[in-house]
Amino acid sequence: MDQPTPSPDNRLKIGQVAKASGLPIKTIRYYEDIGLLSPTVARSPSGYRLFAPEVLNRLAFIKRAQGLGLSLDEVRQVLGVHDQGQLPCSEIKDYLTEKLVTVQTQIDDLLLLQDELKGLLAQWQEQPSLERQARTICPNIQR
Repeated sequence: MDQPTPSPDNRLKIGQVAKASGLPIKTIRYYEDIGLLSPTVARSPSGYRLFAPEVLNRLAFIKRAQGLGLSLDEVRQVLGVHDQGQLPCSEIKDYLTEKLVTVQTQIDDLLLLQDELKGLLAQWQEQPSLERQARTICPNIQR
C-alpha cells in the first residue's frame, strides 16, 4: 500500500484512503454507514470525511477477515471487542472454526454432486428414444 500524505491535522481524505487501501470510495462509505469505521472517522467543518491513519490497518483487517469467510456482521462484532481495548483473537478463532465446518460440509456436498454429474454424463444419450422424449423435457436427467 502506498502511504498517503496526511492533511496537516494527520487525517486522511476519503480519496487518499481509497487509493491506499485499494477499496472503492463507495465501499468505504458503506463501511462507515454500517459502523465498521466509526472510531476512525471525523468530519471537517465543511462536512468532508476525515480518517485517522489507523483506518488503513482496520480496512486491511476487514478485507482479510472477509477473505476468510467472515460476514460483515461478524467483522463488526470482532471490531467491537477490539474497540473496547481487548484482543478479539478468541472470537475470531470461534468464527473461523465455524467457517471450517461449513466449508467442509460444502466440499462434501460438492463431491456428491460431482459424482452424480459424472454418472449422468457417462450414460448420456444425445438422441433418447422418441417414446421417452414425449413424456419428459430431457430424458437424460429425468430418468
